[in-house]
Amino acid sequence: MKGGILAATGLRAEARVAQRSGRVKALACGGNEKRLVSLIEETILGGGIRGIISFGIAGGLRPGLPSGTIVVGTSVIANGTTYVADERWSDSLFESLPKAETGAIAASNAVVSRPAEKQDLYMTTGAFAADMESHVVAHLAKQYGLPFAVLRVIADPASQRVPPAAINGLKPDGTPNIPGVLKSLMSQPGQLPDLLRAAAATRRAMQRLFGCHRFLGPGLGFADLR
Repeated sequence: MKGGILAATGLRAEARVAQRSGRVKALACGGNEKRLVSLIEETILGGGIRGIISFGIAGGLRPGLPSGTIVVGTSVIANGTTYVADERWSDSLFESLPKAETGAIAASNAVVSRPAEKQDLYMTTGAFAADMESHVVAHLAKQYGLPFAVLRVIADPASQRVPPAAINGLKPDGTPNIPGVLKSLMSQPGQLPDLLRAAAATRRAMQRLFGCHRFLGPGLGFADLR
């Protein structure tokens, strides 16, 4: 690929959405940080990458932001360090996407599943949402001297619990792990209502994410590729 954008995602479905925009190479890490680092570095060292975007769904932290809210990350907060996203790219995303919010994104090494945990992270960071990929993107973009951006759509809002079955339902390549979901349900059948709510929220967020590519042009809002 020459002169393109690299999109870092957790889910294979997110990667497929990102690649609908031309000149984008997307990677899905399945929530594995080491795997994501390896995939990004391998792609960057292969040449031709001009910017990196963290792309996909996320957990909501700021109260009042419903499922389906688009968040353009102005910065990423990870372990006391704040990485500022590329201003020009972020402005392009915000101006192109209807009803988008802008705010910080918090790093997390695991799914922030309980409302109390979300509240604590919000009070600590002031971030609008949390995900498991943006801090990797921000760190490697700085290391390799590349601009980065964050585009996330809230799936589970701040008030919603994410059950274990949803957390365990992912394979390392970012595809669904149906046996893992069923095993979790069999051991804890009481989580079914929360699982159904999480599934509905994820569908809503993915539909909104799918609609984003129509507004962003071939480089997912990267100004030089519009």
